[in-house]
Amino acid sequence: MKGMMLYRFFTLCLMVCSVGCAIGYAQKQENHELLARKVSPGSIKIDGLLDEPVWQQAAVANHFWQNFPYDSSAANAQTEVRVLYDEDYIYIGAICYGQSPDEIVVSSLRRDFSPWNNDFFLVNFDTFQDGTNGFQFGVNPYGVQREGLIADGGNRGTDEAWDNKWFAEVSRQTDYWVVEMAIPFKSIRFKNGSTEWKANFLRGDLAHFERSSWVPVPRNFSISSLAYTGILRFETPLRKPKSNIVAIPYLTGSYNEDFTQDTTGAVYKGNAGADLKVALSASLNLDLTFNPDFSQVEVDRQVTNLDRFEIFFPERRQFFLENADLFANFGFSRIRPFFSRRIGIARDTVTGLIVQTPILYGARLSGKVNRDWRVGLLNMQTSPDENRGIVGKNYTVAAVQRRVFTRSNIAAVFVNEQTTSTEQQDFTFNSNQYNRVVGLDYNLASADNTWQGKFFYHQLFTPENLPGQFAHAAYLAYNKPTFFVAWNHEWVGGNYKPSTGYVPRNGHFRLEPFARYTIFPKKSKHIARHNIFFYNSFYWDSLGTSTDRFSQLRYEAVLQNTAGLNLTVRRNYVRLFFSFDPTNTGGLELPEGSEYTTYSAEFNFNTDRRKLFNLDGGINYGQYYNGHLLGIQGSVNYRFQPFGSISLSGNYIRILLPQPYNSAELILLGPRIDLSFTRKLFLTTFVQYNNQIDNVNINARLQWRFKPVSDIFVVYTDNYFANELQQKNRALVIKATYWLNI
Repeated sequence: MKGMMLYRFFTLCLMVCSVGCAIGYAQKQENHELLARKVSPGSIKIDGLLDEPVWQQAAVANHFWQNFPYDSSAANAQTEVRVLYDEDYIYIGAICYGQSPDEIVVSSLRRDFSPWNNDFFLVNFDTFQDGTNGFQFGVNPYGVQREGLIADGGNRGTDEAWDNKWFAEVSRQTDYWVVEMAIPFKSIRFKNGSTEWKANFLRGDLAHFERSSWVPVPRNFSISSLAYTGILRFETPLRKPKSNIVAIPYLTGSYNEDFTQDTTGAVYKGNAGADLKVALSASLNLDLTFNPDFSQVEVDRQVTNLDRFEIFFPERRQFFLENADLFANFGFSRIRPFFSRRIGIARDTVTGLIVQTPILYGARLSGKVNRDWRVGLLNMQTSPDENRGIVGKNYTVAAVQRRVFTRSNIAAVFVNEQTTSTEQQDFTFNSNQYNRVVGLDYNLASADNTWQGKFFYHQLFTPENLPGQFAHAAYLAYNKPTFFVAWNHEWVGGNYKPSTGYVPRNGHFRLEPFARYTIFPKKSKHIARHNIFFYNSFYWDSLGTSTDRFSQLRYEAVLQNTAGLNLTVRRNYVRLFFSFDPTNTGGLELPEGSEYTTYSAEFNFNTDRRKLFNLDGGINYGQYYNGHLLGIQGSVNYRFQPFGSISLSGNYIRILLPQPYNSAELILLGPRIDLSFTRKLFLTTFVQYNNQIDNVNINARLQWRFKPVSDIFVVYTDNYFANELQQKNRALVIKATYWLNI
């Protein structure tokens, strides 16, 4: 009966989506076009001056429009943009008016800066004009570069972890700054013979708390939204670069010592491997990795864990990032059929700990076949380790995506984890140990982004073929500047456990309605907007018994000087379906089946982010299971522009539970120093003190970018027991990578 009701609701949602798309089609945006003129190779020197004659002859994109704090007026700080190209590069020149050197705000000289705490100029390219996927390149007023991949139409921002080779310089003048960029066509995927791309140019001016763009973007959407773009027209058809093969070899040496085990002492290792990028076409890329090493990746930020379920940490390894949305965005954030961080880790059956396991190779084919079709194929093989009881595994992910309507798409995925070693054989594909998911997603985005949604069904296949190996969900949102409303429901079977996915909770049905009302004061000199949020989340188990009911009312004020505050009140009901220690410190667990209704409140604030010295923090207090919880968190930040910042973040939680249950005082401290000596030499050092897991972690990471996308890393890590400061382990890694165009 429940299944039929869900089916009818799912059908109704699809009908509503179709109406939403039709509404989107009817809304046209003002036409913006810019002609990119072709120039002779060598006509432009990238020096941040725009003094070559060809720049003066180029067409100009100007009349920028505000995105924030208002979207109904011209930008106060105007920008002029010009675009040229030759056989190998596309050139962007921009003059950013209205800022003196004293008004400039940057966080550091480190690459991949955050637009939230830096002035910026960005360019978005939608090379296939599908309104869904694109590329972003940008600089701040000190010439620091940032590049990223845009997925889901820009609704989730930009993935700046993607790295590629391009060039930029900036000059700062009396009351403006100038940008000059040269981006190789090799770094961008596009259709061979293209004569036009969709594009937008974006500007951030923190001194006046203004974001603006060439094509106006409503303020209820991210300024990177690909629903709002103009046309960049080329004088002649673009041609595929003649040779587009990149080899990225690496060498690494490491020292490791574990002081908690009876070992012979330090372990010294050397390693080598390589990545290979092959452009099969101007839009389809083959990535290969052999014996990959990810030792230079920054360690995860620790958190105080009070959750009953597994905590999510994002992927940081470069190999998995290009076209990552094609593989990773199936399902929802907590119902993922594929989570790449599962690859390369396994449980040591001797110690019971999760450890890294070597990846022998990886191959990924991804990109566009044409404007409507995207494809992805990933295959990776890990190595067995008999001494730790770890078997070898092969991972295969196949994805295909078809654009429908203007900006929506239908996507299918196949995920297979296959054990490839047994006690009798070192390598075989014939073992009957597998975990497979087949899924279908419909991703909705109307032409003007007002309607957004996702609907999916995923089926798990295992040798046991148990009941309840499925997941279904539907999300639909209506987004206007002053009003946002969303509906979500989930139905996850009790045996839906994809081993290469991220599904911390199964065996439930969930409803999640959400609404936001926004007020934009017209005459206020201090407040940019008021937000009022109402959020609900309700869970039932497979028998229809309510297990969780969460309701939250929140008020938020965003000030004109970038400061803000919010106040939240909550009501929460929990019925435990397994015993649980609310402190996660190993104490006596609350019994399965016990029920708790609690009330709590929280206040948060942040000061002016433009100031060299700024604060953010918050306090929450209320009932917590059968006791009470007081939480205080905050950070103190000092920026010595433009060379970096020093910060101290902390989190204190006091949990008081009646006897015989554990009470606890949990402390998490994280001092951090982020230094950029130049645009090529960076040092990050931070300490993480976490008494919940009895650990002090020291991590220092020095990076020297001696050539574009070629680096030397020195990474030092130390871990101690928090209470006695007795040393656990220590490691030092030196790694060199080199970007070689073949």
